[in-house]
Amino acid sequence: MGKTRKLLVSADRSAGLEKSGTNRLELMFSGIKGDFHGGLTRKSDSRTLKQYPRDTNIRNVRQVTLVSAEELADIAGAMGIPEAKAEWLGANLVTAGIPDLSLLPPSTRLQFPSGATLVVDMENAPCRQVADVISRYHPEAGSGFVKSAANKRGVTAWVEREGIVNTGDEIVIWIPPQRIYAHAQS
Repeated sequence: MGKTRKLLVSADRSAGLEKSGTNRLELMFSGIKGDFHGGLTRKSDSRTLKQYPRDTNIRNVRQVTLVSAEELADIAGAMGIPEAKAEWLGANLVTAGIPDLSLLPPSTRLQFPSGATLVVDMENAPCRQVADVISRYHPEAGSGFVKSAANKRGVTAWVEREGIVNTGDEIVIWIPPQRIYAHAQS
């Protein structure tokens, strides 16, 4: 179990990566109502270049970005700054009480009291865009973000069941059976 500590949203990607706080998120099959990361599909990008040419229309499994209060504190400590704000990371939901949130396995379900459910797609790798945002507030530290946030940048997820998420809601975590695929290649 965990808790929702903070909720964030932004409708305008052209205004930048940063998001603003809200007390409530409406999860729809297309993502968070009013958030620029929403949509049933998205354009492929640098994360999927091995599978698709850039800008190919693909399923949007990055509708929601979750980070943890504990991992944000770890990132800030590693960077030597007072805090790493979820707003700077373009996050939608800050959790508390979920150990190693960034390491939750794919297909983990996060369920809220309304029944709304998110499915974890994968760990969200640290990126240069966030480092650029942090540099505006802490010029001396921004370049250290990618290294400091390794395995602590949170996860991306998609909406499996619609519903409302409120600040302070409990989160029930459903982790699927885990095993290592012996034939995986790096």
